Amino acid sequence: MSLSYAAASHLATRLATAYPETMQAIFDEGAFAPCPTPFNLAAHVLAEADRLADKCALAVLSPDHVERWSFKALKQAVLGTGAGLSARGYQPGDILLMRLGNTVDFPIAYLGAIAVGLVPVPTSAMLTEAEVAKMGTQLSPRAVLRDPAVACPEGLEIVTTSELAEMRSLAPAAYDMGDPERLAYIIYTSGTSGTPRAVMHAHRAIWARQMMHQGWYDLHQEDRLLHAGAFNWTFTLGTGLMDPWSVGATALIPAEGVPLDQLPKLLRDHEATLFAAAPGVYRKILQQHSALDLPELRHGMAAGEKLPESLRASWSKATGGKKIYEAYGMSECSTFISASPARPATEGSLGQPQHGRRIAIRNEHDAVKHGEEGEICIHRADPGLMLGYFGAAEATAARFAGDWFRTGDHGIMRPDGQIEYTGRGDDMMNAGGYRVSPLEVEAALADLPGVTALGVTDVEVKADTHLIACFYTAAEPIENDALFNFAKERLAQYKQPRIWVHLEALPTNPNGKLSRKALKALYPKNL
Repeated sequence: MSLSYAAASHLATRLATAYPETMQAIFDEGAFAPCPTPFNLAAHVLAEADRLADKCALAVLSPDHVERWSFKALKQAVLGTGAGLSARGYQPGDILLMRLGNTVDFPIAYLGAIAVGLVPVPTSAMLTEAEVAKMGTQLSPRAVLRDPAVACPEGLEIVTTSELAEMRSLAPAAYDMGDPERLAYIIYTSGTSGTPRAVMHAHRAIWARQMMHQGWYDLHQEDRLLHAGAFNWTFTLGTGLMDPWSVGATALIPAEGVPLDQLPKLLRDHEATLFAAAPGVYRKILQQHSALDLPELRHGMAAGEKLPESLRASWSKATGGKKIYEAYGMSECSTFISASPARPATEGSLGQPQHGRRIAIRNEHDAVKHGEEGEICIHRADPGLMLGYFGAAEATAARFAGDWFRTGDHGIMRPDGQIEYTGRGDDMMNAGGYRVSPLEVEAALADLPGVTALGVTDVEVKADTHLIACFYTAAEPIENDALFNFAKERLAQYKQPRIWVHLEALPTNPNGKLSRKALKALYPKNL
């Protein structure tokens, strides 16, 4: 006798509820369909382009102007760019560092490179020249795809935005088909050691994202998905562009410089059916709009940081009952736990692992039981899991415990598979959806003139709002302008401390090490 997916899930829940003391906190409803071979990430994203040639694939929205791209034009631009990059002598496997702005140049160059087997490295335009120089030293890229307005060190081969634009009209390249396990792209994430890690992803990563389509988005070809982020943010790149295109849906992206208070009008005027944004964007919209008329919107999606229940409730009230579905993930595996219309989150939980994932809550040795706290772990067979950290085999190995990838985040699995998030197992900070290591910020500020010691953490300045704060010791307080200017030269904007606190001494633990937990407690006393 075989059980349907729904029946098997219901039976597992009943057994777990009846015998919770015997059930380990492991979620496994069966593996996702294997990625086909040969395979190419860009080919998968544009698989519907010929059938839907005249349909709008992308609309870049301004209050008084719309730039539209059909699927036919998008595919031509991508494969023309691939042809142009190949004509310059770049070979499959060559690394291309991307230093492009918040424009359509970004996704076209990204897909164009992957289409012909090159390995793009998307980076934030906010990074400083010093931060990018470290990446160049680590990766030794063959070239840099660069907007002249974006910071970039000298001495690297450059492909300019004007050159990229000229490539779009070239005869289209053929897709470089091959092993889905081969390297497709690299993205950077803050490491717990303070050194940003270069995360290597295989072509199969896009195949794995199909688990999100029903497990989070409820995504269909007829949808019009508006993502509030910039083109050159990986959250936008995946959720806002690649995923809609892969099913033939339309991606809506606000043009650079469009203020957040215009988003409700863009959502309404362009009949968006889905809306994706970091929780902070929802918060800012609600600060300016107590009521929102969005008749075509089915629901919103949020990721990047924990979504407060109060914000979820406020959005529902302002929109007449529309939901926000939350997802949890990371650079190493994108999002893999989420809520959706078919599987809404119960109170206090993130949602469930998506169908096809194998997730466990573990201690140092094994899976804990339902209701017990442990570390959220992903099975190494997950098709969305990274290949590893570039040039860092030991750091890669350290993230695994046997067959399980350790996320560093802690949670509790309920008998029905819902997962409560209980926090980080380390000192990582969250800055507007970006994970930032305090060690990285401290290292960048270590030689700040006049400062004898410093420590960095994030502090809650008001309900559900956290900012990065730097606590320092010095002979006397230093002017804030000098501190801000120094940080601006060394760190991307989202990594810069927003708060500076002068102390007589930094708090330490019994071993004499800085206690960031104690720093958080000091903040209200120094307002």
